[in-house]
Amino acid sequence: MKNMLKDAFILFAITLVAGLCLGAVHYITADPIRIAEEKALNDSYREVYASAASFEETAAVSIPQNEWQSMGFSEVDINKTLVAKDSSGNALGYVIDITSHAGYGGDIEFTMGITNEGVLNGISILNIKETAGLGMKAEDVLKPQFAGKSVVQFEVTKTGATSDTQIDAISGATITSKAITTAVNAGLYYYSVISGGAS
Repeated sequence: MKNMLKDAFILFAITLVAGLCLGAVHYITADPIRIAEEKALNDSYREVYASAASFEETAAVSIPQNEWQSMGFSEVDINKTLVAKDSSGNALGYVIDITSHAGYGGDIEFTMGITNEGVLNGISILNIKETAGLGMKAEDVLKPQFAGKSVVQFEVTKTGATSDTQIDAISGATITSKAITTAVNAGLYYYSVISGGAS
């Protein structure tokens, strides 16, 4: 009985010390992690809207779930929307933070910048865990195809893009290509709803 109590006490002490150590590590690293995440977000805003002097988060606009789903966006979330402003505080357009839940390897998060004239400045990928050598080529293959386009909706093609509305799929990674393109389309649709509200 004494040995059992002794073993239980030792186990409790080890667990307590380990818990305290983990808590201390979390406390020490929480701020640096938060700062790094904020910097990554701000860098992505600047990447998709280089001409903006500041970014101001704006209230989300509610779109009925059945409407969102009927557009084919059931696996897309709009995380936040920011108004991109010039140095005088005039609204230039929007930055939209989006997550697609349809990636082959999980969620894909990115930002996209859209001018008041409806021109897509481009996208900046924040989080992606697709297959190495395939879906992970999104940064090099897909991302450049969206920049500078003024379209209502994109479509994925496997035979080479022949118009501004077409996005050439990554070879061997159609799921990734469709996930990102659908999410961009969701962002464009969301922009069409909010575009009258930048101020």
